[in-house]
Amino acid sequence: MQLKAEQLHGQLRDGLTPVYFLTGDEPLQLREAVDAIRAAARAAGYGEREVLDVEPGFDWSRLSSAGANLSLFGDRRVLELRMPGGKPGQEGSKAIAAWCERPPEDTVLLVSAGRLEAAQRKAAWVKALERAGVMIQVWPIGAAELPRWLAARARSAGLNVSREAIALLAERSEGNLMAAVQELEKLYLLHGEDAVDLEKMTFAVADSARHDVFDLATAAFSGNRRRVIRITGHLREEGAEPVLVLWALAGGTRASAQIRSGVNAREALRNNRLFGGLAQAVEQAARRGDRHRWERLLVRCASVDRTIKGGTPGQPAAEPWSELLDLAVAIAGLGARP
Repeated sequence: MQLKAEQLHGQLRDGLTPVYFLTGDEPLQLREAVDAIRAAARAAGYGEREVLDVEPGFDWSRLSSAGANLSLFGDRRVLELRMPGGKPGQEGSKAIAAWCERPPEDTVLLVSAGRLEAAQRKAAWVKALERAGVMIQVWPIGAAELPRWLAARARSAGLNVSREAIALLAERSEGNLMAAVQELEKLYLLHGEDAVDLEKMTFAVADSARHDVFDLATAAFSGNRRRVIRITGHLREEGAEPVLVLWALAGGTRASAQIRSGVNAREALRNNRLFGGLAQAVEQAARRGDRHRWERLLVRCASVDRTIKGGTPGQPAAEPWSELLDLAVAIAGLGARP
């Protein structure tokens, strides 16, 4: 069965299942889910723990052997199968399916993998794990949900944090839950159960946000200039490749121009490989600018591309990040709601 990450603790209270499969690319939630399963297993008498790391050339007979062997002292055990790539191959798929058909009574299998693409989630080995126990897909917490998540986390830690202070922490730690939780722990050490207002939060926290090029593009096509400026600064500091930033911005701009030219929105988004929140932001932004304005922005994208590649011969060299920021802000101007 599939559960959300926040449902795991309730399920563990009801008793362990033979198999747990955790997948995703948000490290804090994955780590905490693994820790919760380990703790529940220890409390239930699973005293042993064995780890199998799936690397290139991994011998999948080790999994079947682990299932056939009795635990060292007759104790129950947790067997952790770590697959960062999430691609066990044909041999691994068969080994996982065979385990799930007849899980050993003395063992809880805990499988962890990175984020799975849509096609991977339909694989037979994934379905086998889901049928045999619990599957949890961990998704990053978006900007809209983050303040609520942080407020709940603060309450559970015994902190009394004002709404304004939570908003600041969310802004400064977006995309980096690990840093956000560390900041809450630090605040508790500093202030205990005393009220934490905006001034205390400003003094205490560092700017720990972590973003990628899709966050910047989503902010631009959503019309959020403030986020555009902040995320661009972060990407530059983190050494992001300007060409990747331009790729995300140009893809959305091209799709917007196509939509305004009469191309079906779903087709335009798919052709430009735009999905999820970014696709939604682009589709909405496209309606707020005419075709000619989006086409002018496409010409501007080409100019930024030349800048990134070294500029035009005979003209003064421009700075790529300044050009990217100007482009993103211009897109945000079209993406803003009237």
